[in-house]
Amino acid sequence: MAFATPLGGTAPRRTARRRGYFVPIVLLTPAMLWLTVFFIVPTISLASQSLQTGDIDNGYTLTWNFAIYGDVLSRYWTQFVRSILYAAIATLGTLLLGYPLAWFIAHRSGRWKGMLLVLVVAPFFTNFLIRTLAWQIILTDEGWVAGFFRATGLTHVLQWLQLTSNDSLLFSPFAVVCGLVYNFLPFMVLPLYTSLDRLDTRLLDAAGDLYANGWNTFWKVIWPLSLPGVVSGTLLTFIPAAGDYINSKLLGNTQTVMIGQVIDSQFLRVLDYPAAAALSFILMATIIILVAVYVRAAGTEELV
Repeated sequence: MAFATPLGGTAPRRTARRRGYFVPIVLLTPAMLWLTVFFIVPTISLASQSLQTGDIDNGYTLTWNFAIYGDVLSRYWTQFVRSILYAAIATLGTLLLGYPLAWFIAHRSGRWKGMLLVLVVAPFFTNFLIRTLAWQIILTDEGWVAGFFRATGLTHVLQWLQLTSNDSLLFSPFAVVCGLVYNFLPFMVLPLYTSLDRLDTRLLDAAGDLYANGWNTFWKVIWPLSLPGVVSGTLLTFIPAAGDYINSKLLGNTQTVMIGQVIDSQFLRVLDYPAAAALSFILMATIIILVAVYVRAAGTEELV
């Protein structure tokens, strides 16, 4: 005797399927609204402002003035290159300082791990401006740091590297880079710590069993496994450092002006809003291109 197949089970399945479609949308809605209000809309507004002409007294009108991009780039290309160079040097400096520190915290600090992590982020408890001003005291000509550099001849090395022009450390490219390294070091240490803390130390023992020396163990085992943290840390350091203007303004001179300082001046002092917007848009586009090339070259698109 044949029986009809019950159809009552199809309705719950359809309901579950619809719920499966709508749940991700509902979860993504707050983040998408946040990105729309605080990133997409300001970016569109910035692009529109860069294509306007006029002045602060008579107002600005959208005239699709694309020539402003070539104009500001020809005037301030030196500051662009300098910003990218200083940010790259600072990123390399934070990596060289942050990697051994992150390794020590992850694998050698024992019960002091939590305390050391607090000390890494402790500078964030102080205002960014105050932390930068402190370097004026640290690098003053009468301080022990400048005295040590003069006594050891390191000032001549800095002059050869064109990071200083004389025996003074303050108000020089060296001071600007020091400020960048100090202020953005935690952005490097924390991602590195996250990657290194997950490292299985049994892999190091296995490398030793295969007669790998310390350098080969680091280069063949530790470094590849920590690469996601390296990439994340370098991006978190390089991106804000390239647009920074506080360090160059307080620790540098007229020959160390970065593009962020130019944008700040154009917005708040010169009141040339189209030029400032165009510079901001060029800086953002440059950083996006450099980041895309870097991530692709690192070969870790799926890990970041």
